Amino acid sequence: MTDATMSLTTSDVVDSDRARSGIPRRRLVSGALGVAGALAMATAAARPSQAASPLGGAGLHTVVGLGSRAAHVHPLQQALSQKGYWLGEPDGYYGHLTQQAVYALQKANGLTPDGQFGRNSFFALAGELPAPRTPAPDLPGNRIPRGVRIEIDLGAQLLKVIEGGRTRWVFNTSTGNGQPYDWYGQTLSAVTPAGSFSVFNTYSPGWQPGPLGDLYRPQYFNGGIAVHGSEYIPPWADSHGCARVSVAAMDMFWETGTMTMDTPVTVV
Repeated sequence: MTDATMSLTTSDVVDSDRARSGIPRRRLVSGALGVAGALAMATAAARPSQAASPLGGAGLHTVVGLGSRAAHVHPLQQALSQKGYWLGEPDGYYGHLTQQAVYALQKANGLTPDGQFGRNSFFALAGELPAPRTPAPDLPGNRIPRGVRIEIDLGAQLLKVIEGGRTRWVFNTSTGNGQPYDWYGQTLSAVTPAGSFSVFNTYSPGWQPGPLGDLYRPQYFNGGIAVHGSEYIPPWADSHGCARVSVAAMDMFWETGTMTMDTPVTVV
């Protein structure tokens, strides 16, 4: 069953790779509402939701995914970007960065992240960005903090850029997978510890070689744990503890000063 034909009572389909990874299916509608009520809601809400969505009705009944150049890919990219799901410059091609943005959209809205944009993702795009899970720092006079901070949500596997106490950008991320690994003869667990940290060390030239793999322009916030660019950011926890984002996103962090020395990082 595809995203285009699925009702609002179930999550997007889990393909065989994700099934093997152990990602659970997530229900979109549950409780007393039931199947009939959900279908009625979907039917009744279709027209208002089209008006509310930045895409209007475009793509409501069509699934697009990696490699697509469909007519509504460009407006989809614009809508994702305007909403806060970063994907670089819209170019009309559904590439890696668009897939990453759709992963983030799906995860933020309780959909199974398959990276394909269809009916369920269409309705999700009309919603709001996920709010920060951690409070902003206390300032005298209840002033809103102007600085930028990073929030890594382990449960949702999302990285948020928080500006002025509000979510500005949301990224798909992949953190520690909890599996054991060998570290110079020691068996360690691949975890990303929760807590409040700040960037204390960085490497800007490009790929930094490391014993567990190369890291792209890493910014370290907790020992050897960093936010860094990667060419592989699945929508599930897969790292040794670092928080992966795309290479292009990491370049953006550096070039815009979004993340730099002393930037607060909260892991929840």
